[in-house]
Parts: sequence; C-alpha cells; structure tokens
Amino acid sequence: MLTIDGSEGEGGGQMLRYAAALSLLTGEPFTIRNIRGGRARPGLMRQHVTALEAACAIGRAECSGLTVGTSEITFRPGRVTPGDYHFAVGTAGSTGLVLQTVLVPLLLADAPSRLVIDGGTHTLAAPPFEFIERTLLPVIARMGPQVDIRLERHGFFPRGGGRIIIDITPAPLRPIECLDRGAFRQGTVKAIIAGIDPDIAVRELAAAHKVLADWPEEAFVPQQLSADSGPGNALLIEAGFAHVTEIGSEFARLGLPAERLASNAAKRMAGYLGSDAFAGPHLQDQLLLPFAMAQGGAFTTVRLTEHSRTAAKLITRFTGTGFQVTTHENGSRLVEVKR
Repeated sequence: MLTIDGSEGEGGGQMLRYAAALSLLTGEPFTIRNIRGGRARPGLMRQHVTALEAACAIGRAECSGLTVGTSEITFRPGRVTPGDYHFAVGTAGSTGLVLQTVLVPLLLADAPSRLVIDGGTHTLAAPPFEFIERTLLPVIARMGPQVDIRLERHGFFPRGGGRIIIDITPAPLRPIECLDRGAFRQGTVKAIIAGIDPDIAVRELAAAHKVLADWPEEAFVPQQLSADSGPGNALLIEAGFAHVTEIGSEFARLGLPAERLASNAAKRMAGYLGSDAFAGPHLQDQLLLPFAMAQGGAFTTVRLTEHSRTAAKLITRFTGTGFQVTTHENGSRLVEVKR
C-alpha cells in the first residue's frame, strides 16, 4: 500500500483525484494523509468527497474516513465496472473535477458508461464545461475512446445546480504525438452572465479586447442566460487552431472588478498565443494520465505547472512510467512518456 503526503507538491485536491484514478487503474491501494495540506482550509471538501464516492462506485472500492473535513483516508480499489451512474456534488463544487477522477478508468473499461454529474459547471479553480468538451475530449478521441458530453444546465458558484451528461465508449488508449497545434483559425471571447447586470459583460469584453487587439470586433460576444441559472458570470476565451483548441477562463468573485477579471484572462491567453506549444497549462495536466496509460506519446506545452509536476510524480509512483521534459530554445517544453 502506498502512503501519500497530501501536503507535498501542489498540495490540493488534485492528489486525491489522481491517486483514486491510479488506484483503480493499477489495483494499488493507498493511504493519503495531510489531505489538502497546502490549502488555507485543509481536509476534504464536499466536491472531493463526491469525487471519491464516484471512484468507489465505479470501482467497487472501499474508502475509510470519507467525510467532509477529514485529513486522512485509505482507499482499496476493486474492479472497475462500467454502467449508468449519477453523482451529485450538492454544492457548486466542480462537475469537471469529479469527471476527471473516473474518466480514464472508464475509458479503459470493457463496456460503455453514462454519467450524470450535478454541481458546478463554471466555477473557480476548475476547467469549465467548454474546456472539457472542446479542448480535452478531442485529444482523447485521437487516442481511441469516444466521449460525448453535453451541458444540460449551467451551474455557477456559489449556487451550483448545473448538470453535465457524459457517454463513454471505451477503447485501448493508443500513443499519439501532439507536437504542432497548426495554423490559427479563429478566436472568440464570450462573457456569460446570469442574473446580474448585463453591463458587466460589456465591460469584460471591452477590457479583453484591449489585450487581444488583433481579434475582430465580432469575436467578442455577450451571452445572457436566464436569471434562474444565476447569479453567475464566466469569461471564456477560445483560440482555435488546426489541431487543438485552447480555452482559457475566469470567473466572477467578490472583490475582483470586471475589467481586471477580463484583463487577467486575456493576458494568459496572449501568453499561450505567443508560444508555439500544443497544450496550454491546463491541458498539460489533463494529458499526463491518459498518455501514461497509453505507455507512449509526446506533446509540447508551455512551462510546467506545479499541478503537472505533482501529477507526474504520482503517476510514476503508481505505475513506474515517467516523463522526460525537454526545454526548447523558444521556451516551449516537450513532454515524452518514458517507460
């Protein structure tokens, strides 16, 4: 049994999600202590409990100590069983991060699955629905499995109440190379608002346009949802290339002016556009596990995040598969799977 210090590296919930997925994939049980020890509020939050409950459900696993606030759990995996599952976070906790926990094990299962996940779809510190749909899953499709995902309703912080539905057709993961993102096709900036002043979207789009000045006026689009979906606000910046779509996001929170929110998101996208890397900072993190399970492949990316470094170390502990990272003269990184 592996023992993991949850305060090491990134020190957040990512270690829980990766450890649970890897345990289901390898059959290796684990104990994790000092859960989220790198966070201001350590211990399990509701979304982490739901992610582990999802792992237990699909993997017939046992997890001791699984309560909100706990700082130590022990996870013993069983056999991954495909099927129809419904998971509800009960808060605005991320539906995407719950999916992250069970996606790769179900990609390699012996039959299709359908998941319904209720919670937050556009929330802080998590990939929005559009990133999963248009950035991550097209790469997964190139590796063999097919995943269809749809947004039934939006869920913003703090209310939640969103729902995503995922249909997974498993297949062996084949190694691929994602080295060149291809020619730029188009960019879009969308300001989504629900139950708040529409002027906020106007201000966000104007601030984003100042940074992404080369993008045409029609690329900046407000989207107003029903007030029943809110209150909420998300800014999504999408850059479509021939071989990959990068989506950056930012979400409203108290104390963050609309102009700063938009400027921050646009500057991050400008940094990606200024590189020639395939994967942005969030996609790099999401690709490590499927690439490791494919036992081969490579991708180019921007500077590695602490999330990615932590994930890579955990993958190596469970599987023995490592990653070689080479820095190119232009600043991009080449990440290669090494067995």
